[in-house]
Amino acid sequence: MRQWTIDAFANAPFRGNPACVVEPLDSWPEAARMQRLAAENNQAETAFLVRTPDPARFGLRWFTPAVEVPLCGHATLASAHALYAELGADAEVVTFDTQSGPLAVAREAAGYRMDLPATTPRRVEPPPGLAAALGAEPREVWAAQYLIAVLTDEDTVRGLSPDLGALKEISAATTTRGRGNVGVCATAAPGAAYDVVSRFFAPGSGIPEDPTTGSLHCILAPLFEAKLGRAPLRYHQAFPGRGGDLVCETRGERVLIRGGAVTVIESQLRGGLLGARHH
Repeated sequence: MRQWTIDAFANAPFRGNPACVVEPLDSWPEAARMQRLAAENNQAETAFLVRTPDPARFGLRWFTPAVEVPLCGHATLASAHALYAELGADAEVVTFDTQSGPLAVAREAAGYRMDLPATTPRRVEPPPGLAAALGAEPREVWAAQYLIAVLTDEDTVRGLSPDLGALKEISAATTTRGRGNVGVCATAAPGAAYDVVSRFFAPGSGIPEDPTTGSLHCILAPLFEAKLGRAPLRYHQAFPGRGGDLVCETRGERVLIRGGAVTVIESQLRGGLLGARHH
């Protein structure tokens, strides 16, 4: 059974966000087995696929090293890339059945276009202790499944070194259904090649900082389109040493996210490791 490590939201190796994608299976393994493999991979997400009678439709689940998550954009993009680039899928669009409903990914000349659910956040008062935990005073605070701190400028976003334990507690207490994860963002510096810069701290999901986060941009897209009054917008997630790039626009209750992907590793899992059939 093969597995690929794919850099998503990247057009070159060692950028964007790496995800492991396991070759499609005929049935779901036990969740505990998938979780153990995700912990062994120690990437932000490991994606597991299950075939259906439709060759362009798959079941999809995502695991961080610590937990199963209900939505992961970069590992969805990586899964589509594995199907197209490694397994020769020829459908114009592949659809994944997930905990967040059907997610479609289409090939485009410059990469891929994902269709994900949009989330409009609600503005909240800054929670006590948030500024101290971030090391910066937020200009605005918004909440959905993640807490979103809008900061004054790009340099502040890039310079953060937050208290992750405190962020986890503050976010979990403030968000409606979140585990304790925080996105930070600001409009880009003048002359930048993008419109919005962000970072994402995910201690509630067992990830200190995620390199490039599709699900975060399901919230940022409607937020910044309302702020800037235009779409699509270009986003840069400024994980130190990597960085990933996305183009996003909302369409009603959906958000279209465009980005590239690059395979960097192909590996072989030992037979029977997941206890599920594949062919």
